[in-house]
Amino acid sequence: MKPVRLGVAGAGSIALRSPLPHLSMGDLKDQVVLGAVCDPVLGRAKAAAEKFGVPESFESYEAMLKRADIDAVTICSPIGLHFDQGMKAVKAGKHVHFNKTMTTTKAEADRLIAEASRRKVKLVASPGQMLRPQNLRIRKLIQEGAIGKVAWAAIGGAFGKYHEEEGVRQGNDVLSNVNPSWYFRKPGGGPLYDITVYGLHSLTGVLGPAKRVTAISGALLKERDFRGTKVKCDADDNTFMVLDYGGGTAGFVYGAAEGWLVPSLDFPTYFGTKGTIEQVKLNGKPIEYPGWKDDKSAGITLLPHVKGKHVDMDEQHVFEDVMQLVQLIREGVPTSASPEHARHVIEIFDMAYKSAKTGRIQALTTTFTPPKGA
Repeated sequence: MKPVRLGVAGAGSIALRSPLPHLSMGDLKDQVVLGAVCDPVLGRAKAAAEKFGVPESFESYEAMLKRADIDAVTICSPIGLHFDQGMKAVKAGKHVHFNKTMTTTKAEADRLIAEASRRKVKLVASPGQMLRPQNLRIRKLIQEGAIGKVAWAAIGGAFGKYHEEEGVRQGNDVLSNVNPSWYFRKPGGGPLYDITVYGLHSLTGVLGPAKRVTAISGALLKERDFRGTKVKCDADDNTFMVLDYGGGTAGFVYGAAEGWLVPSLDFPTYFGTKGTIEQVKLNGKPIEYPGWKDDKSAGITLLPHVKGKHVDMDEQHVFEDVMQLVQLIREGVPTSASPEHARHVIEIFDMAYKSAKTGRIQALTTTFTPPKGA
C-alpha cells in the first residue's frame, strides 16, 4: 500500500510545531509523506517547504487542492476557515484532518459529515482526548462506581497572553513572525474553540453526550497588544457554561480571558457521592493505567505513534491525530477522534452562545458513541 501523501493547509504556528517537523523526519515514510504546503502569506509556504523538505508549495489553498499530488490534508489554518477549507477538500475527494476546532457551528459540522459520507471521504477531528489512556481509565472507573454517582465535574482554560508570547511569533522572518490576531476575532476566535475544546472533549468522552446547556458570555477585552501594535478584539473571551447531563449530574465548563479553576486542559475534576477524581488521582491516590509508572508526560508519550524522537518534539498530540487519519485511510481502523464527537462539542459551544444571547437553556440534539473505558 502506498503511503498517504499529505497536504498542509497553513504554515502558521501549529503547522510549524507539529505536522511539518514530525512528518519531515521520515521515520514513517512507508505510511505518510508530506506532499505540499500552502499559506497566503507571501513567501511563508515556500520557506516552510524548503525548511522541511516538502516538494510543493502554494500561496493558494485552492491551487494546492487542484494541482498538488496529495491524498489528504491537515487543516492548520485559523478556525474560522476550517469549514470552508474542509468542504473544498471533501469535494475534491481529499481525506481531512481538522486541527481543533472542526467548525464553528453545528450546521457546518452537519454539512461536512454528510458530504464526506456521500463522497466516501474520511474525516478525523482533533483533539483526540480519548486516545489518552488516563481518560479511558477514568471513564471505566466512573462506570464502575469508583466515586459513586457523579454530582458535577469542572474543566476549562484561560487565554491569558499565551498566543501573544509564543516563540514562533517573536522573530522577524516569515516562519517566526506569525500574527495571532485571528484568535481574538470572529469567526473562530475566543478561548472556547481554541482552549476549552480540549477539556470538553475529555469531559464528554468520559461522561458521554450532554443533554442541555446554559451560559453567560461576553467580550471582556476589546483590545490587545502584539509587539507594539494594538489588536482590535470582538470575539467572546469570557464564557461560562453549565451542562445538564440529566439525573442531577452537571458540568461546569469555562473559557475565560484570565484565571484557571482546574489546573489542566486535559483532565477534568469529577466530584461524586463516594469520592473525587482530580487530574489523574482517585481520592488523592494515583490512578493506574497502562504505562502509568513511567509516564511523565500527561499521557502524551503513551499515544500509539509518539515514539522515538517524536517524544521530545512539540505538539505530539496533533501528530498523533494526523496519524489517526493515516491509519483510518490505510487500514480502516476507527478512531475516537471522530467528527461526530467533535460535532457534539461544537454544538455545546454553538448553543452556549445562543443561551447567553437569549437567556434560555438550550437543548442539545447531537450524540456520539464514546470509546469503552479501559
